[in-house]
Amino acid sequence: LGFGFPLFLTILHPSINMLSRFARTQARRAFSTAASLPDLKYDYTALEPVVSAKIMELHHSKHHATYVNNLNAALESYAAAEAKNDVAKMIALQGAIKFNGGGHVNHTIFWENLAPTSAGGGEGPSGDLAAAIEAKWGSVENFIKVFNAKTAAIQGSGWGWLGYNAESGSLDIATMSNQDPLTSMTPLLGIDVWEHAYYLDYMNARPKYLENIWKVVNWSDVAARYDAAK
Repeated sequence: LGFGFPLFLTILHPSINMLSRFARTQARRAFSTAASLPDLKYDYTALEPVVSAKIMELHHSKHHATYVNNLNAALESYAAAEAKNDVAKMIALQGAIKFNGGGHVNHTIFWENLAPTSAGGGEGPSGDLAAAIEAKWGSVENFIKVFNAKTAAIQGSGWGWLGYNAESGSLDIATMSNQDPLTSMTPLLGIDVWEHAYYLDYMNARPKYLENIWKVVNWSDVAARYDAAK
């Protein structure tokens, strides 16, 4: 994703100033690595008609790129503040790092969670993942129904997530506001419901967008994340 995990410990848990010397060194190294916009594994036209090429181009090359650029700028400022031991400045920058860092992380997962139908997009889950979904929600169809209802109800902008809860060993659905990253569980599948993700195609019909997006979900990627998280 372009930066190390210790960075996110610092962002999401400000009390991490009590980190060991080793962890603090690792965090500083994370700041020295610039985030970068990931290449897509498919063309902007590949998800049509579910997601138009225009939306894909704007979403990836403009919106995601802005999160990356702003994250790098915030990390540079943080590194300079840390070098000066300017704690107030370091604290002030954490909001920008969390917002733009979350935007970068969330979108990087999102692009990989999608695939054109020619590459398996929309083909339902199988194996252990399908069994876990069916055990929790009764069927994949019911899972999608519950997921869509919760995600459509997000006030303003945010994300719907399927995550793996390591403590319970089960799957769960979570919604996050704005660009807040999912940290309570391992993120497996994220659906972006910021208006820039669908408005040109669906206008204000968020439920219709959510209904159609499953036609290009890359369940193979979701399954790989599930297998890695267990």
